[in-house]
Amino acid sequence: MFTTQYKINLPADYDMNIIRSRIKNNGFKTDGFTDLKYKFYLISEKNLNTNIGNSYAPLYLWKNNLGLNKFLFEGFYDNILGSFGWQKVRIGIPLINMISPRISECQYIFEYSGDIAQQASLKNLNAQLTAEIPQLPDTEMLLIYNPESWKYSAFYFLKDFTAAADIPGTTYSILHISPDNK
Repeated sequence: MFTTQYKINLPADYDMNIIRSRIKNNGFKTDGFTDLKYKFYLISEKNLNTNIGNSYAPLYLWKNNLGLNKFLFEGFYDNILGSFGWQKVRIGIPLINMISPRISECQYIFEYSGDIAQQASLKNLNAQLTAEIPQLPDTEMLLIYNPESWKYSAFYFLKDFTAAADIPGTTYSILHISPDNK
């Protein structure tokens, strides 16, 4: 499994109902998509859930690369290109995977990100990051990293966003979840 995400930062006065409508009318189209474990249609809204800006930031959990290649290169991603222009697609490799199918019951995803500092050995990176990230009891979490940028993100799947309200990061509302249907 690996993740992809593109984050489209939107103006502070952007009407987020445009994104809501887009997801309502099109979100189902990725239900059961090839090799997709889950797609979370995420938005952050300025001054809501402690966020400082508006964004549309879908998060994909892929079983393997075949589905991503189909999505990017067989016309599906063209909808994003046509609406929002060229976007960088961030790729993440799971380091800590503490998720179950219960994540589909959540209403929010909280993202906590950081840098992986240059060091002489990465043997204890798992333990180091576990100690560094917030500990949210009874919460499912997926920690990903990217060795090209040496950054990580911990995604916490929440039913109530207040569990992370006092922690710096981004709280996304989940507007639709596309499951793999298998």
